[in-house]
Amino acid sequence: MSQSNPKVGFVSLGCPKALVDSERILTQLRVEGYDIVPSYDAADVVVVNTCGFIDSAVAESLDAIGEAMNENGKVIVTGCLGKNSALIREQYPDVLSVSGPQDYATVMEAVHAALPPQHNPFVDLVPDYGIKLTPRHYAYLKISEGCNHRCSFCIIPSMRGDLVSRPVDDVLREAERLVRGGVKELLVVSQDTSAYGVDLKYAEKTWQGRQYATRMKALCEGLSELKVWTRLHYVYPYPHVDDVVPLMAEGKILPYLDIPFQHASPRILKLMKRPGAVDKTLERVLRWRQICPDITLRSTFIVGFPGETEAEFEALLDFLDEAQLDRVGAFAYSPVEGASANALPDPVPEEVKQERLARFMERQAAISAARLEAKVGTVQQCLVDGLEDGIAVARSRADAPEIDGLVHIQNGEEMGLRPGDFVQVEITESDEHDLFGDALEPARKPLPLAMV
Repeated sequence: MSQSNPKVGFVSLGCPKALVDSERILTQLRVEGYDIVPSYDAADVVVVNTCGFIDSAVAESLDAIGEAMNENGKVIVTGCLGKNSALIREQYPDVLSVSGPQDYATVMEAVHAALPPQHNPFVDLVPDYGIKLTPRHYAYLKISEGCNHRCSFCIIPSMRGDLVSRPVDDVLREAERLVRGGVKELLVVSQDTSAYGVDLKYAEKTWQGRQYATRMKALCEGLSELKVWTRLHYVYPYPHVDDVVPLMAEGKILPYLDIPFQHASPRILKLMKRPGAVDKTLERVLRWRQICPDITLRSTFIVGFPGETEAEFEALLDFLDEAQLDRVGAFAYSPVEGASANALPDPVPEEVKQERLARFMERQAAISAARLEAKVGTVQQCLVDGLEDGIAVARSRADAPEIDGLVHIQNGEEMGLRPGDFVQVEITESDEHDLFGDALEPARKPLPLAMV
């Protein structure tokens, strides 16, 4: 590290979309000759990328700003909470700058003002895939900003604006650079992956001599040419989602869908301003499994939404039993400042919310455990994330990083496995969350998904 380079500390909070924002700011900082340092003491200035989606995230972000102010004193704030600059300024009037999400220019202007760059192009080199905050072998690929929906519990559009899709050739070129830099898994993220390209009227672009529409299915077809794992997140259950399931069956992208269903009561879904055809949803889940039997379905739900009755909550539990989803996350409804749902009548008491959340998670835990137990005796293709005490910690095609389970490979060290390796694993045990097994002959490159 050059001793003369100005030094920036960086704190990144929030969802994978915010993580991509952080990576872009960090890349620009390195391009301009700044060193990124891991401690407050070593930093000349600190950037805090905040989250502001729910109350707990707001509190965490404010705490992070406060810690940076106490430990360093020169702090630049950006991200979703930056939309509420009055709240930040009220608590921390001496922060150097406050900006909202995706406002890279304001962040860089504030850094320049506090710490002028000293760029040496012969010393300060940045890989062409940029600076990443994830391990070398996987990366988040953000395909759009903002959202056109107005879900009553959500304030994302007020923070990140309406949908703005990236042209498909731009996304594919970034994916190509990431794969060239060693990425083995691309995690496609946005606020609404299914709506990708609608604002651009699905314009066609050229990549590698072929035409691709700026549309979810075409993007998946292009990404499949890179011969790495491609995993879809935040997919709204629109009818055209059905079009990508055959690509999963053909081994072109991972057989994995992350779809936020949110509830199963038509009345509650209407109050949420979400799609409400629950019977059709169950029909589609069944059809997806007929087309691609190995598909993994992950979803999120909200319990204790204003007005939710005991009967409507029981309907949600019945939906879990029928849908048999592989992975599920759930939250007790939390009022978010600025969300229209806060004005709805009949709020559910906090103790009832927590009791329902516990019942929900208990019901789903049994379903998830049974679905994992069914994999005992099978062979799963896995991607190694690391080694711990001789055991390789990996993920199967059914497991996204941070939010799903793991595969613990007992003979990982003996087989010489390393992070980023693909390996065939014979599954010998399971619990509520994870799988356990032994590596067979390691496969350093991903096999075609349809062959596994």
